[in-house]
Amino acid sequence: MTTNSIYIKKTRISDYALTALIYISAFFSVALLIGIIGYVLYRGLGCVNIPFLTTVSSAVRGTSGIAGNIINTIYIVVLTLLIATPLGIGSAIYLNEYAKPGKIVNMIEFTTEILSGIPSIIFGLFGMIFFGTTLGLGYSILTGAFTLTLMVLPLITRNTQEALKTVPETYRSGALGMGATKWYMIRTILLPSAMPGIITGVILAIGRMVGESAALLFTAGSGYLLPKGSFGFAKKILESGGTLTVQLYLSMSKANYEDAFGIAVVLLAIVLAINFMTRYLTGRFDVGKRNS
Repeated sequence: MTTNSIYIKKTRISDYALTALIYISAFFSVALLIGIIGYVLYRGLGCVNIPFLTTVSSAVRGTSGIAGNIINTIYIVVLTLLIATPLGIGSAIYLNEYAKPGKIVNMIEFTTEILSGIPSIIFGLFGMIFFGTTLGLGYSILTGAFTLTLMVLPLITRNTQEALKTVPETYRSGALGMGATKWYMIRTILLPSAMPGIITGVILAIGRMVGESAALLFTAGSGYLLPKGSFGFAKKILESGGTLTVQLYLSMSKANYEDAFGIAVVLLAIVLAINFMTRYLTGRFDVGKRNS
């Protein structure tokens, strides 16, 4: 006599088939990633050298470096973070801790989700018309930074909101019960506890900035020269500046495949470094939370 039990299961052929499909899908994903990285390294690693990373393109000197594009990328990333990070984190704190749940909060969250799904080329068109033409900033790094701020603001805001929601409610009630003000509680308890999620959102935003090209073609332009003069670094934000992705697109359009794959190698290294940095910082903050 047999009895039905969760410990006695009938193995079905469909179970084996689905398990096999899962393993095949995982193997295909890993193989695809390895294939892309391997091909890019094979085609472009030989082009990456010290002159390639420290000079700019010049027909007179016979160089085709990307130093100017690296500087432009750093400028745009730093400027965008300085604008978007306080706005994104501040918006998330307001929506999660101060605003009363209701139609207004739901509308703001819905609008944020819509913003995160808008194609980047539309952001570029808006940035060119509003920041470039209406505000008179023209093709400049500052125009590109303002445009990227609109693009990454939803990402930082939503990640910060989700990170704040993971903090137990007892932390809030306990701090307030001991007489702490709400802002003191947010600053000393909520934000440190939610820091892994906040950092993850910020670093993911950096990854999107580094990989963006369509919006920056319309706003930041394609300049590749290094800053000159005593105030060159200060004036650079008001000048045209093409990032690595923009230069990659221009190199491909000119059939300059060697430089294009060389830039691709640099971009891959940056993206991989960002991912490893995310895992490292998140792990450090998790360990800190467990030890505290």
